[in-house]
Amino acid sequence: MTEKTFKILAIDGGGIRGIYPAHILRCIEGRLHINLYDAFDMIAGTSTGSIIAAGVATGLPATDIVEMYEEHGARIFEKKNFFFPGRKLKSMLQPMLNSIYDSKYLENLLADVFKEKRLGEIEKPLLLPCTDIGNGCVHVLKSGYSKEFTRDNNVLVKDAVLASCSAPTYFDPHKLEHYLLADGGLWANNPALAAVIDAQRRLGVYQDNIQVLTIGTGHSKTMYGTSTSRKWGLINGWKHKEFISFILSLQSQSAMNYLNLQLRHDQIKRIDFESDLPLPLDDVSKMDDLITRADHDFTHESEAIRQFILN
Repeated sequence: MTEKTFKILAIDGGGIRGIYPAHILRCIEGRLHINLYDAFDMIAGTSTGSIIAAGVATGLPATDIVEMYEEHGARIFEKKNFFFPGRKLKSMLQPMLNSIYDSKYLENLLADVFKEKRLGEIEKPLLLPCTDIGNGCVHVLKSGYSKEFTRDNNVLVKDAVLASCSAPTYFDPHKLEHYLLADGGLWANNPALAAVIDAQRRLGVYQDNIQVLTIGTGHSKTMYGTSTSRKWGLINGWKHKEFISFILSLQSQSAMNYLNLQLRHDQIKRIDFESDLPLPLDDVSKMDDLITRADHDFTHESEAIRQFILN
């Protein structure tokens, strides 16, 4: 058992909304002068959070991660060419017939950022949830922090991140060795709970010594009302993109509920926000608004964040 405080950084999934936690981390580095790599003993990220988590775990400055979203977000979420007469019919049919976006641009970007680095080469404990759709089960990609778990040591970081980012209907699943993997947000959009469990199980960390800084990507008040006359199709009833965001939000909420049952209040610091408007995973026009919100939230929480990380 370890006696010192074991600090975990966990980043939620949420598509382009990842710029919110990325800016929070940029503020921690730039305004509080805290080195993120040195400050945390384990880093976890799901989907867009996996980009940020892998970046921090490989020593990438948070400001570079923010700039990645700003410079490449629009190209990542550039719709495939889909030839079908009628704009409205096209927008309805595309997510039913194909993934909306081609992951090739994101794949090339990740290759440029992470090069040929492998998970086994990362010294910092890194945990990236995915979903094994081939076998119908959860799948967690990890750096080589456990001598008993060596499956992922040769996995390229760029492939691990792309797998965790492959949100259903947005991107195709990613083939990784013997596995066909999709977005980890299907079961661990907030990876904090998974990280806490693995820290105890794999690293022998005593539960009372854990502290978790968990950063969300915002969630909207998705409500469908109580009408029974609605036609509950994917597009007209469940509202496709809102439904996906709804599922991810519910998962994040449940993870926090369980985490609050496991840990003391002073062991958890959650930074997130609620919006009255929908928060699609792919609305790049909202990036400036998300940065503004992140800056506002950091300003109000900066002293609490500093004390949580440094104490």
